[in-house]
Amino acid sequence: MDSKGYIQVYTGNGKGKTTSALGLTLRAICAGKKVFMGQFVKGMRYSELNAVKYLDNFTIEQYGKNCFIYDDPTEDDIKRAIDGLKRCEEVIMSDKYDIIILDEINIALYYRLFTSKEVIDIINSKPKRTEIILTGRYAPKEIIEAADLVTEMAEIKHYYTKGVKCRKGIEN
Repeated sequence: MDSKGYIQVYTGNGKGKTTSALGLTLRAICAGKKVFMGQFVKGMRYSELNAVKYLDNFTIEQYGKNCFIYDDPTEDDIKRAIDGLKRCEEVIMSDKYDIIILDEINIALYYRLFTSKEVIDIINSKPKRTEIILTGRYAPKEIIEAADLVTEMAEIKHYYTKGVKCRKGIEN
């Protein structure tokens, strides 16, 4: 793939940011590309982690323990996020993957686990052909400005307001 890789951001309060990135993953793998997903903040067992059993050119790593977004991040949460960012930088610079997804990185930025400048420095030094997708609510202005494509998911209506819990294979 000799073409330019772009920077995409999927943000907003609506459902579907990670799901959209996973849809792009499926499309890319079916086109013969290799995809890496680094999940920030997440450490719980999500169904998409099983995708690596079915998709040979897909790798997922998690850089969180549990979901701390209802409490303040601990020192361990911060260390995991920083280590995850370093790992993703290594992966990006390795030039082994066509697409790299930094899942929930905007949440990590929102909680100041590292800075927008650190992320922008990494994505600006990526190999020309590498496509990078950053997901998560609250994408900072600097990330939006650095991106080539930004999609905002807007919640119009969601069944969780009627008490529907997270469903395996749909939300988890």
